[in-house]
Amino acid sequence: MIQRFTLSRAVRSLLPAAALVVSLAPLHAQFNDAAARILVQVGQVSVLKDGYPMALYVDREPNKVYPKQVIVTGPDGYAKFQTSDGSTFEVFQNGRFTFRDNYPSWTDYIQVWMGRIRVQIDHHLGANPNRVSTPTAVISVRGTIFDVEDVDQEDTTVVTVEEGAVDVQHLRHPSHILLHMNESIRIYRDAPIAKVSNQNGVFKAAMEKIVRAYQDLALTHPGGIGGGGPVGAPGGSTTGAQGDKRGGAGTGNGGSTGSTPGTPPPPGTPPPPGGPGG
Repeated sequence: MIQRFTLSRAVRSLLPAAALVVSLAPLHAQFNDAAARILVQVGQVSVLKDGYPMALYVDREPNKVYPKQVIVTGPDGYAKFQTSDGSTFEVFQNGRFTFRDNYPSWTDYIQVWMGRIRVQIDHHLGANPNRVSTPTAVISVRGTIFDVEDVDQEDTTVVTVEEGAVDVQHLRHPSHILLHMNESIRIYRDAPIAKVSNQNGVFKAAMEKIVRAYQDLALTHPGGIGGGGPVGAPGGSTTGAQGDKRGGAGTGNGGSTGSTPGTPPPPGTPPPPGGPGG
């Protein structure tokens, strides 16, 4: 009788723990589903984990970036990532980006602190609203392929649409504009959104040329150019845009050293010998 009572009490004490494990399982699956897997990597591409840079790889772990993690690229860095919905984003040299900074919000896709990013949103399952943010603007997806670049320390943002349309809203001024294919706009921190320029497909052709160059390098040098060493500095923040931008890149194992990274070359600039953007 005593043994039966003791066993029943033990079983009852285990039930809450079992229920907790079951309830946490969907959250863990959702977190993993929100990750982005690296498909192509060239040069120095890292993710900050606990404030320290850790190199990413295509053919071995770590090969994913998870919500709220910061991606850092060196002067020769390029990477293409894919999320579970089929959408992709490409990060270019001398950049700093936070993936899903406001997770579990699924609409907040990328925060661009500096550098250039190219986003292609997959709509084959229907509407797929996503937002890309910079210190100056919020870009809401209405179409398919677009490019965002935070070009200088004054938080100037350039948005260019290759296909579809995006809505661009200024963060400091009550102004917004809808951009369509081949249209581009430059957004200044202390000025309302102004005139749209038409690229007539020139930007798209230039970007495709740059991307092909990086991908060709990845094919001819499996595992990445320059060893994929980590770049960045301890103490990186997902929210400190000004500190991240002006603090410069520190020293990593196989990574780059130096102060504030320079602005990426304009579209169409061929990569020099030994790696693009170096």
